[in-house]
Amino acid sequence: MAHIRLENVNKVYENGFHAVHDFNMEIERGEFIVLVGPSGCGKSTTLRMIAGLEEISGGTLTIGGQVANQKSPRDRGVAMVFQSYALYPNMTVYENLAFGLTLKGINEDVIEQRVHRIAKILGLTPYLDRMPRELSGGQCQRVAVGRAIIRRVEVFLMDEPLSNLDAKQRVTMRSEIIQIHRKVGATTIYVTHDQTEAMTMADRIVVMKEGIVQQMGTPKELYFTPVNKFVAGFIGEPPMNFVDCVVIGGKAAAVGVVVPLKKGINNNTITVGFRPEAVRLTPVEGGSFHGVVELTEMLGDYSNMYIDLDGSKIIIRVSPYDVKPVGEKIDFYVPQELLYFFDSETEQVL
Repeated sequence: MAHIRLENVNKVYENGFHAVHDFNMEIERGEFIVLVGPSGCGKSTTLRMIAGLEEISGGTLTIGGQVANQKSPRDRGVAMVFQSYALYPNMTVYENLAFGLTLKGINEDVIEQRVHRIAKILGLTPYLDRMPRELSGGQCQRVAVGRAIIRRVEVFLMDEPLSNLDAKQRVTMRSEIIQIHRKVGATTIYVTHDQTEAMTMADRIVVMKEGIVQQMGTPKELYFTPVNKFVAGFIGEPPMNFVDCVVIGGKAAAVGVVVPLKKGINNNTITVGFRPEAVRLTPVEGGSFHGVVELTEMLGDYSNMYIDLDGSKIIIRVSPYDVKPVGEKIDFYVPQELLYFFDSETEQVL
């Protein structure tokens, strides 16, 4: 039996705004699920409905085999980590970690054992006597995570917990949260707008747009087999390139582009997509792209070249030794097995 099940879950506000449409998902015990999408797509609203902080307008939420729609947040067996650390500024790290247990009347010796155990897992032992103002952002976030873990619940809900950290701290905390998840073994549902976080942390990813689930799957499935143009463009950094084409004689054609189609595609107009790293700089007859270099980015072991294909702006990833000067013409091709074709109207993959 799934640990958490959402069946046709909807959220409609009093003003009529439909924030989440028919959300269906089964989450197994111990899974790390990431909800990802642009701002306003409904991912945080979905998390808050699971937590009990938002009322479910329709559908059923089941946690541990029990319907949880009407349960209070404290009775759902979940712990939530918010974007803001929400630490008590007048309490030490020890007191912040212990506060929830103290409210429950747990024995002081038990509290001390739990606090020191969690502090060791999170690398907070040297900071137990410090106040939140004496900590870095990453340390504050670890305290916030620790305060959730110490409750020993079976479900952790995390709402963009790394968004207030700098780039280096985010990378460090990503790995720490994954390690904590493996040690604790709790089911985790994590919300982010950052597709890199989703790709590096999730067992499965849920991509949302305008309150509707676009696709669910492993990071590999979403990257290599997107179901539509939105998922293809959202997952991957740099994002997938798209070129609008017309179909002429079994080929997709536009100024600067001529590529053979996969069998069975009969649309008059389509969108061709390809990943920046799929490019080969040796052009081939009858399947090449022709453009002009507009900008280059040196990023260490690879470089990005921004290309103008007669109005279509694309990015290709190449070796630093293959970078061409700005303004120079460039010819390249993409092997057909690495091309994606999308319906121009529905944006579904063909």
